[in-house]
Amino acid sequence: MKKAVVILSGGMDSTTAAYIAKNDGYDLVAVHFDYRQRTESRERRAFEAVCDALGVSERYVIDLPFFEAIGASALTDTSIEVPTGGIEEGVPVTYVPFRNGIFLSIAAAIAEKEGAEALFIGVVEEDSSGYPDCREDFIAAMERAIDLGTKEGTKIRIETPLVHLKKEDIVKKAVAEGVPLELTWSCYQGEERACGVCDSCRLRLKGFAKAGIEDPIPYEEAP
Repeated sequence: MKKAVVILSGGMDSTTAAYIAKNDGYDLVAVHFDYRQRTESRERRAFEAVCDALGVSERYVIDLPFFEAIGASALTDTSIEVPTGGIEEGVPVTYVPFRNGIFLSIAAAIAEKEGAEALFIGVVEEDSSGYPDCREDFIAAMERAIDLGTKEGTKIRIETPLVHLKKEDIVKKAVAEGVPLELTWSCYQGEERACGVCDSCRLRLKGFAKAGIEDPIPYEEAP
């Protein structure tokens, strides 16, 4: 069976990418990163629940404490408040410097070890929060770097099935792929009930509203 490594935070986008890979016939290896993000304990619960639902037994949880030392992001530095006033123009303060580049590098090492031919990541370019490491040209450059930096005979494709979709299209795609959306978690602040007002919650709620589908996770408030 063909094998794929999936970067799985437990959020809606990464979970949808994982289900697309599974439904395309890949045997999955799931990778989750603990980079000291505010909601890691809740994300980890979502990751484990999604892996159970997918029947994934091969799971890696990678500890990356240095992100906290680097800081510069509201997700990893508790002295910086998570913005709740609406989605900002430009790169928001929730951007974690070069996070996806580091994630892809580690996931590529796992893919090389596991003999995987594909690496799935749920980045979204068109309707994202403006993160530069979610752009398609960045992903293409990383794929080229991985090709150059792995042993001869290794060929790992980076698959980004959601990169050109808007959030409402991702919601519809998730439903079509059979994603258990009630298991996913997207909030940057809450761990029992989603806050409803951070960038991630706003994008998620907007997507569900435009798709005409009710979001099954609990919220403290909605914008």
